Amino acid sequence: MSTEKLYEIFLSSEGICTDSRKLFKGCLFFALKGENFDGNAYAAEALEKGAVAAVVSAGSGPGMIVVEDTLVALKELAAWHRAHVGGTGRLPVVGLTGTNGKTTTKELVRTALAAGLKVSATEGNLNNEIGVPLSVLAIKPGTEVAVIEMGASHPDDLKPLLAVSDPDFGLITNVGKAHLEGFGSFEGVKRAKGLLYDHLAAKGGTVLLNGDDPILSEMAAQRGLKPVLYGVKTQGCTVLAPSPEHPYLRIDKGGRIIHTHLVGSYNAPNVLAAIATAVLFGVPEEDAIKAIEAYVPSNNRSEMARTARNTVIEDFYNANPSSMAAALENFASVEAPKKSVLLGDMRELGPDSVQEHIAVVKRLMGMTLSGVFLVGEEFGKAMGEIDVPASWCWFKTSDGLADYLSGNPIDGEVLLVKGSRGIRMEKVLPQL
Repeated sequence: MSTEKLYEIFLSSEGICTDSRKLFKGCLFFALKGENFDGNAYAAEALEKGAVAAVVSAGSGPGMIVVEDTLVALKELAAWHRAHVGGTGRLPVVGLTGTNGKTTTKELVRTALAAGLKVSATEGNLNNEIGVPLSVLAIKPGTEVAVIEMGASHPDDLKPLLAVSDPDFGLITNVGKAHLEGFGSFEGVKRAKGLLYDHLAAKGGTVLLNGDDPILSEMAAQRGLKPVLYGVKTQGCTVLAPSPEHPYLRIDKGGRIIHTHLVGSYNAPNVLAAIATAVLFGVPEEDAIKAIEAYVPSNNRSEMARTARNTVIEDFYNANPSSMAAALENFASVEAPKKSVLLGDMRELGPDSVQEHIAVVKRLMGMTLSGVFLVGEEFGKAMGEIDVPASWCWFKTSDGLADYLSGNPIDGEVLLVKGSRGIRMEKVLPQL
């Protein structure tokens, strides 16, 4: 079946479903295959539960559309939708990637744009080879701008995502040390993220650029891109110091104090990026700012929670050397009589892993902290290389730390909880 014919079926459906556990009546089911699952086994069930059709790579029968590769078919369908969903005009798409802050920035950009436009944006962090096509196919007629988040952990990961989303505008939050095991080196990270700039340069697109970031500025200049600039220094803004009375990020932008519900000065460029994007699309700046001020994060990224005993900065959705350094720098500036850190390993760093964890340990030794609690084998190796204070605590797992805290509670402190997703630092929250 041609993509055009499949698109007609898609338009008659209630949307795409790729998960047999989330089937809904009227969906178009794609039987995707992975290392541990085969959606073909659930195609008949999908049809029985009301799917309009099932796109499969194996099987036959009424309602089944057989293709060679269901993921390829999904991507081709998404690319067709991206090209046609704008009707007579072309729908503008903002492509967003980066090492840190992608999802937070995407949510801020969505929020700011929605102050004046009908916006479609990636839900959650559906930013991979399956998530991006699903995000594109979720764009509804009448949408005025779409924001598509794209993730990458290997050199060419962005290529198929760019082919599907075909952005006209682009924003790289930053380029740092993450997924070094997949990229091979920091230069590999730059080349991989730079594919977004390559795409924009080839089609005469527009880049939104943090003018304070020398790496991104050089990358954009090398490709001849003329950017729309934002940035704390670039725009003459001031990030106000956090305090117990004002723990959240505040930015003085030309005398207008932007009050957010985000934690960390490292989020200031993300806020300014969102405002700049909204203004570029014609949303009044004050409307965009008010929308951002009302935004409350709910994804374990830069959240602050007040428990019965402590104030907890929850930043444990992911961790890498650059995001860890930014979090610790911000935490050092927090004014509080007692502060402790609970940190989990940073994953996927390859041969540099131990040295990067040693760097974090050294940074902690230079901070004034009431307690240091480290979790994971990599931090254990790092602590074996350095003489750390005897008061520091190490645990192999977050469960071990949670058990310890149940018998040795922390009271009256400001706490930073951070670690890679696989360490599951959220397990310690009930004890805080």
